[in-house]
Amino acid sequence: MKPMERLGVGIGWRPEIAEAVERLDGLDWVEVVAENLCPGHLPESLARLRERGVRVVPHGVSLGLGGADRPDPAKLAALGERAVALGAPLVTEHVAFVRTSSPLLEAGHLLPVPRTRDALAVLCENVRIAQDALPVPLALENIAALVSWPGEELTEGQFLTELVERTGVRLLIDVANLHTNRVNRGEDPAAVLDSVPLEALAYVHVAGGVERDGVWHDTHAHPVPPVVLDVLARLRERVDPPGVLLERDDDFPPEAELAAEVARIRAVVDAGGPPGTVRERVVLREEPPGPAGEPARTRLALEQAALLSALVAGTPVPEGFDRQRVRVQARALVAKRASVVAKVAPELPGILGGPAAYRAAFLGYARGRPMTAGYRRDALDFAEHLLVRDLPADPAARRRLTAWWRERAGVRPRNRFARWARALLGRTP
Repeated sequence: MKPMERLGVGIGWRPEIAEAVERLDGLDWVEVVAENLCPGHLPESLARLRERGVRVVPHGVSLGLGGADRPDPAKLAALGERAVALGAPLVTEHVAFVRTSSPLLEAGHLLPVPRTRDALAVLCENVRIAQDALPVPLALENIAALVSWPGEELTEGQFLTELVERTGVRLLIDVANLHTNRVNRGEDPAAVLDSVPLEALAYVHVAGGVERDGVWHDTHAHPVPPVVLDVLARLRERVDPPGVLLERDDDFPPEAELAAEVARIRAVVDAGGPPGTVRERVVLREEPPGPAGEPARTRLALEQAALLSALVAGTPVPEGFDRQRVRVQARALVAKRASVVAKVAPELPGILGGPAAYRAAFLGYARGRPMTAGYRRDALDFAEHLLVRDLPADPAARRRLTAWWRERAGVRPRNRFARWARALLGRTP
């Protein structure tokens, strides 16, 4: 495997901190959520960074390569298009599943793949399909998890090592996720680092989180704690990472605090000294294993559908799972869903009387109503859910919500809702 191109120390680019990112001293590169970009209309901030020679890497969150279905060709094409538009040296995604097709359910979150032979075979085939479709190399990230699958056959290190050996894919190691899994699943970060093929390392993520009631939540909205920097230091003892990046997705601190966090990360990397010897273990098989086979995909589909349905639709928790942890994950998914919908549709909290009133209304809507498409569709469905129930109670707010819905839905509301909408807006058919 060829050595990875050096990236240096960077930060996740987000619109909320775009100006602060541009002003960071010594910034080597940035990472951007691929799904948030339109290749033909790149944000001016990213264009200026590229002109300065700052590398930009697209980071996908919606492929769901660990799911039972084969990758969506349109999603792969979109990810590749963003890589070309950015002149990126690689693209990255996750070892995770995010949806099921039967029933049609969206998690709106990265969920862990069972570390079984079936899941590994499916993942490897999906990765090879992605690699064939993408114009640049692919790297995959280990994720944080609140729940563990029963009956797993491989450790995290074994699973990732076989994935690399069978596909030649690179790894994006998130040290914050290693810490999360130490707290939530009892997995030793050092054991994982000792067993994964670090010669396949593309780069490293560092992020903050918070512990509540014995559960670590990987929030990307808190400062990076010393314990996560310690995991980064342990990784640095083993390898000189091609790139290290700070992730921050919410509750953004002042610019000086962001700069200080990047500086602390750089100090850990610079203080690492010569890394230990990394054994060359990655050998792509001359004849990689064939397709996973439909029986493996079917078994995985049934397992993932049962878990996801319990998380988002309130069905019984599958046998063998920690029921309390599944409930914690379910609450976290609903809370994240409410927060993201408020971001993609920022007018809704104002129409509904403020953040608290919006959140109460959304949580009432979301219980028992799983997301079946993206967050923008979810925002429209939420608005329609309120309006067909004559909500909000204030007529002026209801008129504003109706106008908001009509402007974005692009179609005339259905059935009795159509009559209400015309009456509220003073329009005739």
